[in-house]
Amino acid sequence: MAASVLSLNIGAAEPNAAKSVASTGIGKHPVASAVLRAPGPKHGGLGSGVEGDFLGDRAHHGGDQQAVYAFAREELDAWAERLGRSLRNGMFGENLTTQGLDVDAGLLGERWAVGAEVVLEVCGPRIPCATFRARMGEKGWVRRFTEVGRTGAYLSVVTGGTVRPGDEIRVVSTPDHDISLPYAFRAFNGDLDAAERVLAADCLAGPDADWLRDRVARRR
Repeated sequence: MAASVLSLNIGAAEPNAAKSVASTGIGKHPVASAVLRAPGPKHGGLGSGVEGDFLGDRAHHGGDQQAVYAFAREELDAWAERLGRSLRNGMFGENLTTQGLDVDAGLLGERWAVGAEVVLEVCGPRIPCATFRARMGEKGWVRRFTEVGRTGAYLSVVTGGTVRPGDEIRVVSTPDHDISLPYAFRAFNGDLDAAERVLAADCLAGPDADWLRDRVARRR
């Protein structure tokens, strides 16, 4: 089966049960099409890279390096089995629910062509937050998600355009390092050796790279 977009999802503003910010757009719903574009910097930009997608916490989410969030349907199914409950497309707040693609095998800097127009670049793993925890309503959710370590991918928009469900996803270029999303996630969760390798590969950009560099410096 060719890799493709199973569901394209956007969120509307709704009250945030986590109270970290007043409103959230984590509750995504499927749409027939949407334009993807680079939203600009995390602070002062458009927020989400998907037009029509509400983003409540622009201090910690969104911007060019977190423009689009992808999560595999196969991973949602695995979580549904673990939790003993059904999980619909968009449940994890993902913009792209994929099928036939091992999202978490993605390397930082890898590029995907989506449909006829769009090119996306893998930028980093998703770090679970209080809003995600509140949405799931599962005891110890952040710990459980972290232990599994298959976070999905934050993506930047290299070439914008319209995306629709059913669009094929193709890996069109790969970097010359082996830093995968799960490995980068380890770096963000206290593995100093992993953090140093990620920084040495020069595969992170923006605030995430600055944060990781500062963390490594403080622990030396």
